[in-house]
Amino acid sequence: MQMRFSTCVRCFLFALGLASLPAAARADQSQFVNAKLETRAVSMDLHKAVGQIAAESPQPAWIAYDVPSSSTKDQTCCNYNERNGSNICGTCFLEEQRGNTYVQSDAHQNKTVKLEEPAKLTILLRVNHSRVIRIRIASANCTLDAGALRVVWLNGVKPEESVAELAHFVDTKSSDGDDENDLSNQAVMAIAQHADPSADRALASFVAPDQPTRLREKTAFWLGASRGKTGVQLLEKMAKNDPDPEIRAKVAFALSVSHEPEATDDIIHMANDDSSAHVREQALFWLAQKAGKKASVTITGAIDNDPDTEVKKKAVFALSQLPKDEGVPKLIEVAQNNKNPEVRKQAMFWLGQSNDPRALAFFEKILSQ
Repeated sequence: MQMRFSTCVRCFLFALGLASLPAAARADQSQFVNAKLETRAVSMDLHKAVGQIAAESPQPAWIAYDVPSSSTKDQTCCNYNERNGSNICGTCFLEEQRGNTYVQSDAHQNKTVKLEEPAKLTILLRVNHSRVIRIRIASANCTLDAGALRVVWLNGVKPEESVAELAHFVDTKSSDGDDENDLSNQAVMAIAQHADPSADRALASFVAPDQPTRLREKTAFWLGASRGKTGVQLLEKMAKNDPDPEIRAKVAFALSVSHEPEATDDIIHMANDDSSAHVREQALFWLAQKAGKKASVTITGAIDNDPDTEVKKKAVFALSQLPKDEGVPKLIEVAQNNKNPEVRKQAMFWLGQSNDPRALAFFEKILSQ
């Protein structure tokens, strides 16, 4: 059986080594330890400044600066630990391949986080052999261990310049780049964390139908996870206009991770109206993870009315993902009354997986007849 949504997404984010949103607190060069630190004011175009620093850095080094963050709700940090049920954000070791980048929700914020200060995000560009080879982000209050390398901190970087610079690393030619360590994926993720309209414009350009499939897919996720209402609006357009059903299926997932209320209605529309059975199936699955009355009505409607038996079966599975007090009675009803034998069989299967006393009583009743 598939995992519940909250576990699914948490594992998904952890595996990617990505974080959806950074925390509040002001970043400055004092957050670095074990670093050969120098500070420069940006007196030229950021792209030229980065190129100049990279050219003078034949050995590994980091370029760092801060920009306004898209949210204050979560904290981006490394080396996640759980102690007595509390999340502890440790030091980010920039030069070690240990620890991923994780999200620490505001419900478990470290007490040192200063929520009253403006939300800032630290952008980190690793350079080697005179070029940028890696992009990382961190909350402004994170401690960053630079592994004794040179760190050039740039003051005065404008967010729109940061977005433009990061966009240089986005691959708009190839559909490769599934690895979370791919520079293009890192750039898209970092752009999505900027609290600036230029980020929305850049992301919109990445999901145009003529862009590579992998880029559209990755960008769609961050539109749902990090861009609020604007992100949902862009996903709505993708749901209606993207010609690739695989991408539209990913849009359903992206909408499911959005906290915007209208995102649920958009998933419902996809579950009811998309021309692809696969997309309708995926929309039903992700709709079940959001639960709620609207989800239940749409799922049962698909069982009764969708013309595709496979979609009906996926809808039955979606019922099994609802809270048990809601899902189990509906599964019993389907198992008793649905006219399609394949659908009834599917409902019986998921009732058997539920380990619910009501399911056991139902089976006993059937066997005693």
